Amino acid sequence: MTVYFIGGSPCSGKSSVAQALSERYDLAYFKVDDHLDRYMRLGAEAGRRCCTAIAGMSPEEIWMRDPAVQCAEELQIYEEISGYVLKDLAAMGDGRDVITEGAAYLPVIARRCGIPPERYISVTPTRAFQISHYRERPWVPHVLAGCSDREKAFANWMDRDALFAQAVQEQCRAAGYVSLINGGESSVEELTDRVAAHFGLAGNCTGNFGEDC
Repeated sequence: MTVYFIGGSPCSGKSSVAQALSERYDLAYFKVDDHLDRYMRLGAEAGRRCCTAIAGMSPEEIWMRDPAVQCAEELQIYEEISGYVLKDLAAMGDGRDVITEGAAYLPVIARRCGIPPERYISVTPTRAFQISHYRERPWVPHVLAGCSDREKAFANWMDRDALFAQAVQEQCRAAGYVSLINGGESSVEELTDRVAAHFGLAGNCTGNFGEDC
């Protein structure tokens, strides 16, 4: 089983690209965010420092902190849950190759696990693209519902994710991985084509996309 990894940061287009690759090349799709609450709970139950701390915080306590502190915590959380993610990924076994995506796939974790450069890529958004897409997400107000100043909390969230994107880009440079920055200039199809080419999937289409897919 070959596994293709898309790391990066939220609201960058990772999920759209992974879904498109799954359909185009008949790949099993594993989305880390679908399991994130469970991983966080397992981390807290195991006494992992950041997972435990965040489990006991209110929205006010989470989002009104310094964005740099939030970013450092987010990076550590992905370290703490990496074993759970990789265990679930290894358990997939329907015979197909796998496309998987999530911010949890930090370049430092990928490098430590021996994932070769041709099987890993990160996608991070420009700040403007990130904010515009977060504004469109209907669940964002629910996440911030317990905050006394929602606009300030949202600004802190955006600052945190911008710092996270920078950290991922720096890790990619250090690890020798390809890092794409999505500013919205390319369509999802064009971005998917670039990722497919990086993974060496172009020309191996099995989905219902016609002869030129």
